[in-house]
Amino acid sequence: MIPGGFAGVEAQLWLWLVAMIRPGAAFLVAPVFGAEGVPVQLRLIISLAIGMPALDLVPFALPDDGLASFAGVALVASEVMAGLALGFAVQIGFSAALLAGETIGNAMGLGFAGMVDPLSGASTPALGQLLSIIATFLFLAMGGHLALAAIIIESYRALPPGQAWLGAESIHGLALFGGDLFAAGLAIALPVGFSLVLVQIVMGMLARSAPAMNLFSVGLPATLLAGLVLMAIAAPSMGEGITAAIERGLATARQIATGR
Repeated sequence: MIPGGFAGVEAQLWLWLVAMIRPGAAFLVAPVFGAEGVPVQLRLIISLAIGMPALDLVPFALPDDGLASFAGVALVASEVMAGLALGFAVQIGFSAALLAGETIGNAMGLGFAGMVDPLSGASTPALGQLLSIIATFLFLAMGGHLALAAIIIESYRALPPGQAWLGAESIHGLALFGGDLFAAGLAIALPVGFSLVLVQIVMGMLARSAPAMNLFSVGLPATLLAGLVLMAIAAPSMGEGITAAIERGLATARQIATGR
């Protein structure tokens, strides 16, 4: 027999479970938090720490039949959808750096050089991984992790639990922002990528004027050297582009959190 002092423990545990769903879904796909190296236990603790005060901002009561009912399943599904949309919006802006690195790497002839991405566990180009690490540092330096937590808490006001279904405008805006990922990645890679195209044109002209010259033994080192020098020169502008892409991702997540 359960003592009377513990009569409300089960209901409180169910409330904590509901509070963890939206932050946990957001952190599952968000940058930094969703990395494979982040322990699941730590992710759950952070989700509970954010979800508990956020759930207190709005009146909420569990469905009469519990979470195993149709209303409970709909509640969980809406919370998961809202959390995934918030985290995915930030991830789209973050992925612009990876796309820029792949573009520059292919232009430099380093498309074959790959390494394991600690965020996703997949193999990515070396330059893409380099810019992804820089994006992680910029994301943390600009307080993106704190901004994401604030956006999740803010979303409970406009999208309370049980009514967190995203509207058509929110889904449409997220899809359009996914298309902007390619534009942002190419904008970041444009200074270095366009210059490398000019280097490739010069190498082609040299190959036409001196057919006996081994283009691979001369062109690849020249392209690599030019790419490294150009990346060092264009590092400030590339950093600004990555920061702008991350800010746009946070802005899109904030729009979704306000129900727009």
